Amino acid sequence: MPGNPVRGAVDSLANSRGRSTQHILIGVGLTLGAVAVSALAARMASAADDDGYEAYSDYEAPAYEQPKPPSKLFANLWPPLFMALTLSGLRIWNAPRSAARTQALTLWGAVQALNGVWMVLGPRRLGGQLAAAVASVGTAAAYVWRARQVDPPAANMVAPYVGWMGVANALSESLAKKPAEPWTVH
Repeated sequence: MPGNPVRGAVDSLANSRGRSTQHILIGVGLTLGAVAVSALAARMASAADDDGYEAYSDYEAPAYEQPKPPSKLFANLWPPLFMALTLSGLRIWNAPRSAARTQALTLWGAVQALNGVWMVLGPRRLGGQLAAAVASVGTAAAYVWRARQVDPPAANMVAPYVGWMGVANALSESLAKKPAEPWTVH
């Protein structure tokens, strides 16, 4: 009788041949948990920044709208990139134990932490966000290099993320340099 086709598909996707179901579930929990913590931190920071109350005085300088990256572009690109980064981390988690695996997992965790910082800073703090993004690109590139030694498909999954982070950094930097435009009142 052939093996379970669902388990075979999971093993192939998650690099989990020979791993227990418990080990796989712990890996899924850790990787999804890291992404959820980053997203929750970003959501909480965005709610704290947007309290809905603004007071203006006749004597204040005009308020300027901060430039923002195109939200539809980011909204469509980030989910598959984060999904690939998450699946890559799971594949590394399921790889045989080694120093390279431990280093790759550490770098993966650092990338997740930097993503959290980047999201918490948001577009209102482009300087800090840019610094976190640059650090994220370097850390993600190091992760790709180390992951390639552990599980080449896991490294290949993250290569587009590294490329997009470079593009996002360039966009953020150009927006940070762009002069703010005054709000107009009609």
